[in-house]
Amino acid sequence: MALVMTGQTTWLDQARDAHRRDDVAAETAILDTAIRADRGNIAAQLAMAELKRRLGDERAAGSFYRLALGTATQAQNVPPALHPGLQRAEQFLAATERTFADHLLGQLREAGIDTRSASPRVAEALRMLAGEQPLYLQQPSMFYFPGLAQRPFFDRADFEWVPAVEAATDAIRAELLVLIDQSADRFAPYVTASADRPPPNNPLLDKPDWGAAWLWKDGVVAEGMADLCPQTLAALAHAPQPVIPGRAPLALFSRLTPGTHIQPHHGMLNTRLICHLPLVIPDGCGLRVGAKTREWHMGELTIFDDSFEHEAWNRGASDRSVLLFEIWRPDIDADERGQLARIFAAIDTYGEA
Repeated sequence: MALVMTGQTTWLDQARDAHRRDDVAAETAILDTAIRADRGNIAAQLAMAELKRRLGDERAAGSFYRLALGTATQAQNVPPALHPGLQRAEQFLAATERTFADHLLGQLREAGIDTRSASPRVAEALRMLAGEQPLYLQQPSMFYFPGLAQRPFFDRADFEWVPAVEAATDAIRAELLVLIDQSADRFAPYVTASADRPPPNNPLLDKPDWGAAWLWKDGVVAEGMADLCPQTLAALAHAPQPVIPGRAPLALFSRLTPGTHIQPHHGMLNTRLICHLPLVIPDGCGLRVGAKTREWHMGELTIFDDSFEHEAWNRGASDRSVLLFEIWRPDIDADERGQLARIFAAIDTYGEA
């Protein structure tokens, strides 16, 4: 059959004619030619998906539906006549993904494998394969360093300096409570805007709900904190904090008032880890990093990679307070740390007079 592809009407008419004659081979060839001739032909992609669906080839139908949806996402304008077909594509994919998940997990259960009995990594892979869990990866907003382990949380037992910091928990907590009682004005909103920059799109902007009492800020000890919190600063000296002029070390008492929710976001770098030493933890508080959710436990450091999507909340009846500080990632060696410090310092000097 000769294929004359001079416009959308021609291929569409030919495809409809082949469909009326139940000539599957001709219909397939017409649609394939139309798709190859115009990678943005959403109508042909949807028509091919429908053809594959009628033939019972759901995997092929899903592939063409995904192609159509992806093409529509990139298109500047999608004709309204195609909207029902795209909605049908979304519905089909949602249904088939659930059917696939049920098939997969059923087969594995018969083999004695499920998300409860499998190893943690295999269980997580199964949840992602079944569409029950998104894929979370490091996505720092400013600087990405390649080749680092994709680990949302780190085991505190892997760091030799941790016991020295945790041993000071009572002394640090005592200094925090005195600070709250006698120098409450030390706490200011954590999320603020610079006078010469657009304000961040953050619901906690300039709100005391997420408060910060800085110990180290912009690479220097905050004024007066050496006298107010000497034992806290001494404990922090045990940790491998980055030293970058104008940027690090960074440490603060972080306080969340009841009902506060820090919305999901990504940190600026994947070269550091964030450490939380719990000091005042009411019931109902939590932290999610990637797909994993943890609660804080008094006196036990929580160490995580904030370049993963993360969020925190206080659903309790009183304030939640932790000592927050950053450390170098252990899988970055001394030479690389030195080079990275120079890179970050150079970034910070850009635009200076």
